[in-house]
Amino acid sequence: MKQHSKVINDNENNSNSEMVKHFQEKKFQCLFDTNDAFIIEEEKDYWKRLTKEAKYSIIINIPANATWTQNGVTVAGGNGEGGATNQLNRPFGLFVDDDQTVVIADHRNHRIIQWKNGDTTNGQVVAGGKGEGNGSHQLKWPTDVLIDKETDSLIICEGIRVVRWSRRSGTTQDEILIDNIDC
Repeated sequence: MKQHSKVINDNENNSNSEMVKHFQEKKFQCLFDTNDAFIIEEEKDYWKRLTKEAKYSIIINIPANATWTQNGVTVAGGNGEGGATNQLNRPFGLFVDDDQTVVIADHRNHRIIQWKNGDTTNGQVVAGGKGEGNGSHQLKWPTDVLIDKETDSLIICEGIRVVRWSRRSGTTQDEILIDNIDC
């Protein structure tokens, strides 16, 4: 995914001008995927919203009396807000690895928790979870997480730092990669 630092203005129909106005006062980033669709990540207070806009949009007329069936499947959490391993509390960033393991920055529980593919009963705390803090065994308000395959570790944005946390068994502390940065 390519990352661009500016919004490209569409001169043909000027459709981006309203979007630019909307985002002038908000924290956001705009990414482009390989199909040139753009993805907007918008953050305000305690929520994030991802919006994917295709290069070409199709308008579908859905009747007002349409009924919907649920096709979604809960793969993590789903047991109310909380701190148990089957719960999340304000989940922010997530990452899905090649094995379809879902890794989530569990913001208010100050931890990174993962759910293996097929196991929706309980997650496993893989970083933090020892209370809020800046100690090398703690996380503070994690917002994003990804897996670095080369080092088999988690890269975590939290509080005012970016840390690396090994995925190897028995790891109980992090390594600070970037300090004094607003995540």
